[in-house]
Amino acid sequence: MTGSAVSISVVIPARNEVELLPAALRSVTEQRYAGSLDCVVVDNGSTDGTAASIDGLALGGAVPIAVIPEPVPGVGRAKNAGAAAAGGDVVIFLDADSRMAVDLAATVAASFAAGYEVGSIRVVSDGGAWLDRGFFRLMESGKRWFGIRAQMLYCRRSLFLALGGFSPDLTLGEDVDFLRRAQRHLKARGRRGVGHVSTSEILTSPRRLASNHHLGMIVMFVRWALALVGVGRKRNY
Repeated sequence: MTGSAVSISVVIPARNEVELLPAALRSVTEQRYAGSLDCVVVDNGSTDGTAASIDGLALGGAVPIAVIPEPVPGVGRAKNAGAAAAGGDVVIFLDADSRMAVDLAATVAASFAAGYEVGSIRVVSDGGAWLDRGFFRLMESGKRWFGIRAQMLYCRRSLFLALGGFSPDLTLGEDVDFLRRAQRHLKARGRRGVGHVSTSEILTSPRRLASNHHLGMIVMFVRWALALVGVGRKRNY
């Protein structure tokens, strides 16, 4: 199977994201990818009309977009529901406050064709101050220099389902937990381990970092650091 022949589904969990979701969806429909591409939005108990707002968006019909409900709040639970409903060979998980670079689907397909069935994806700040951009560069340094695999990712759908997806009781660090399980599974079978896409990226909102004059940046860094060692993964979502 060549990279361009890989069918890709983008899964977007959304809980009260009526303002930012349109940009995420446009980034999916604007992908420069020759293969099959579709999108699954999981309305995770929104109360702001997130699901209904999609009907009025002028996104074009090139990329099919399905909306499914998952009323029980939980980011891992929502992602699992989206992956189960997806039809692609590969699933890319995208946050509702984030956007895909126009070549991300093609870059993921190439990584998949090179033998990486699962991989983390470079994340950069979608605007914001230099501190915001520096924060995400620091996170990227950990992935490239120390092999830390975290944050947004792609995975062969059949492998994702076989591993049971994300742990539904985790609302922080569910990505780290899954990628570690995937690494053990692949290595035990003599297959390539978890890769990392660094030549394209996902642009994400720095809104959580900028709260309280960037106190949120310190809080987020501490939360992520603790999540890496298994602490504080069940905070409210």
